Amino acid sequence: MLLTKPTAWQVSLVLAVGIVAVSTAAIFARLAFEDLGRRSVGFSLVLAASRLILAALILLPAWRGLRQAALEPKALLYAGVAGLFLALHFGTWISSLAYTSVAAATTLVTTNPIWVTLLTGLWLKEKTTGLTWLGIGVSLLGGLLLALGDAHAETVNSNPLLGDCLALVGAWTFSLHMLFGRAAQRRGIGLGSYVAITYSVAAIVLLPLPWLFGAGYTGYPGRVYLWILLMALLPQLIGHTSLSWAIRWLSPTLVTLAILFEPVISSLLAYLIFQEIPGPLVLVGGGVLLLGVAAASVGSGQKTA
Repeated sequence: MLLTKPTAWQVSLVLAVGIVAVSTAAIFARLAFEDLGRRSVGFSLVLAASRLILAALILLPAWRGLRQAALEPKALLYAGVAGLFLALHFGTWISSLAYTSVAAATTLVTTNPIWVTLLTGLWLKEKTTGLTWLGIGVSLLGGLLLALGDAHAETVNSNPLLGDCLALVGAWTFSLHMLFGRAAQRRGIGLGSYVAITYSVAAIVLLPLPWLFGAGYTGYPGRVYLWILLMALLPQLIGHTSLSWAIRWLSPTLVTLAILFEPVISSLLAYLIFQEIPGPLVLVGGGVLLLGVAAASVGSGQKTA
């Protein structure tokens, strides 16, 4: 079925709503950690799995449309692979929030434009420009400064280096999620069917992992479940679904470039709610990193699809 291409302002509006929504994810995760009174990989995986399980359950009616659609086998395969990488993204990134600051975690996880540009070059055999390589170099310098500043920051972080590494892996896996998701949608799968598949696959992958790390899904304070519900509704169903829709009409690099606003919004919310003020070196490193990412994205030369 042919889809009517939306106008530029419609795509921009949906993308802006999606970015604001995903920016709340780190805040809800941190609130859950605060109410629990401790931080662990097991509980991080509970948060990651629970938000996807709830989102998948809410989207169960979308499977009806999938059964009625005639789709390329590759569309279903790519959607499933996108769900696998989405599970890996949430498992690593939410775990990073247990060890490092909101500013560091959200800045590192939004380095997607670099990895999307490199992966797209490998996938589509596109040449990487000099400006892109310069941007990547500047980003690596910014990441180094951020890691050094985070390691010496006087915060509640228990292991900032581990948290920063987990956030970086979260960026890699989200980049792969977006590329496979775009490939699936460009092979005819509708947005509702696509997110139903990806969220369900991600939920199934994550479901048993908390038990492997000694955590379960019951016995937590009531407010923890409130934050989980809000994570499923706002950053997941509204935020990530909006980004998945936008990437159908825009290049992956442009979408990930727009996501650079996420650490700004998340850090502002973290300051207002937790009075979390990143150290000077973290701010400088984050700014340098985002500048490099922006330069790499411009250098990629990708335009609206």
